[in-house]
Amino acid sequence: MQADLHPTVAEVTANIEDRSQNLRERYLESVGLMARTSPRREELSCGNLAHGFAACSEPDKATIKLMDAAHVGLVTAFNDMLSAHQPYENYPAAIKEALRQVGSTAQVAGGVPAMCDGVTQGQPGMELSLFSRDVIAQSTAIALSHQMFDAVLLLGVCDKIVPGLLMGALQFGHLPCLFIPAGPMSTGLPNKEKASVRQRFAEGKATREELLAAESASYHSAGTCTFYGTANTNQLLLEAMGLQLPGTSFVNPDTPLRSALTSYAAQQVTRLTAASSNYLPLAEQVDAKSLVNALVALAASGGSTNHCIHLVAIARAAGIIINWSDFDALSRVTPLLARVYPNGEADINQFHAAGGTGLLFQNLLAAGLMHADARTCMGVGFAEFVREPRLDDNSVYWVAPPTESLDTTIIRDAAAPFAPEGGLRVLEGNLGRSVIKTSAVDQAHRKVTAPAVIVDSQHSLSALYEAGELNRDCIVVVRFQGPSANGMPELHKLTPILGNLQDQGYAVALITDGRMSGASGKVPAAIHVTPEAANGGPLAYLQNGDVVSLDANAGRLEVQISAAELAQRAPAPLPATAPDTVGRGLFEMARQHVSRAELGASFLFADTTTPLSVVTPVAVNHSV
Repeated sequence: MQADLHPTVAEVTANIEDRSQNLRERYLESVGLMARTSPRREELSCGNLAHGFAACSEPDKATIKLMDAAHVGLVTAFNDMLSAHQPYENYPAAIKEALRQVGSTAQVAGGVPAMCDGVTQGQPGMELSLFSRDVIAQSTAIALSHQMFDAVLLLGVCDKIVPGLLMGALQFGHLPCLFIPAGPMSTGLPNKEKASVRQRFAEGKATREELLAAESASYHSAGTCTFYGTANTNQLLLEAMGLQLPGTSFVNPDTPLRSALTSYAAQQVTRLTAASSNYLPLAEQVDAKSLVNALVALAASGGSTNHCIHLVAIARAAGIIINWSDFDALSRVTPLLARVYPNGEADINQFHAAGGTGLLFQNLLAAGLMHADARTCMGVGFAEFVREPRLDDNSVYWVAPPTESLDTTIIRDAAAPFAPEGGLRVLEGNLGRSVIKTSAVDQAHRKVTAPAVIVDSQHSLSALYEAGELNRDCIVVVRFQGPSANGMPELHKLTPILGNLQDQGYAVALITDGRMSGASGKVPAAIHVTPEAANGGPLAYLQNGDVVSLDANAGRLEVQISAAELAQRAPAPLPATAPDTVGRGLFEMARQHVSRAELGASFLFADTTTPLSVVTPVAVNHSV
């Protein structure tokens, strides 16, 4: 049963719409102009069209020449180094065949780069990771610039790839658009066991051979990694926004249902084109309501903190301004309804089996925490969209999701949540603004006051740990890791070290202007600190031994020295510039023009003049 919309959800949505009004109007005007003036295929010159379909089969050429059938552009992130993207190898052929069955056609309009953060963790290439999102957006725009298409299908799963594809497609917001997922790999070594081996390796108690065996048993086949990091959070949020078929995010690769859903999605997008009676352009689907639904789903599921950056950039691409105070206000009234590693012990397959996205969204709707009337790719409002797929004789049909959790250690309803608030908080104080993922942090560890240990890279911390210099209460500050400094890499090498110190009984925490993403776990971590140290932020003025306080409950991040003393200090110098290896030299311009983390850390929308005072205070109502 759908409840009345929670007052805080309504207020946050209204605030977003109000602050975004001018920017949104300009975006929709641009999209409207494209819809009116962009050449349709019948307006392309014969030379244009001949080049466009030269490599097509003769039957497909004949269909394209008719001009009255949908022609769909595919933008793919296929490569066979990313396990999550390897299944996409055969998608184009399957999609083309499914479209021929309904008298339509498709072409691969282009490919986008797709790097694996799992391969680049702790390596120089990680400094390209966040910037790859904007490159993917540009690549998507280039793919669609041929203007041959009536609709778009996006093939991507992982961290920066989904946000980049969506940001690029929004530049062609007059076209309908669906994502088609590939699904997670089957369950391997439990994530908790993998994490344990990592910690023992950091202590010198496990060999490299043991570590590699554990990692290989965890990441073992085609499909998305099974922990609830950014890739799987991407999938859940796309469903929350109605941008891919309901209940389909976590269907495993190479199964009959997965194949049938790919064909169904291909045909469904043709039902949303301007020639249909249910025209749904992407620009109208991605609005304040769909974005708020995504924010709520993120908080309720304890999802990846990377989306505190990505959703901001996606919204900006659609002419909408959201900020961390929106995340915070919604998280404070959204109960935590899911526990999936690292926010629990279950993996994403177990989450799917326990009720999955359908049960989660149904519970949030029942609590009035999601917009029931948000538009979706099925042509119905979000409340009607929340369904599960079934397969009968190769035909897909849809059923209502379960009404009760099949495993209450993984999914619960709002009446008996894992926690009364969601998994995200904003921290503020004389060290700046940051976000913290609290869903996996025990209440006993959410407030830490201790002397600062300051390093300028995650590798420097390893040396201190191995020398035994961290065997005490401390707050580790890893600075000069923001987007302007080095592209804002993820700092996963810190997790085993800090986890070991916490297990030994020390009070520890992390403060950084870098990222942690889905690996944010049991150690409290104030991340994405803005302004960053490289831009003169307060972290640049800290010294070893300064007493620092991180209080996730009160939302505070402070150093216990006076403003006058802080002002008298000289900022720490920038670390020596890293060699321009591994392609980093090509991104110097990006580092110079990237926006702050709270503005999306984007060099495409480097609107550094937008004040953070656009935040409209929300009177939080904690009742659900």
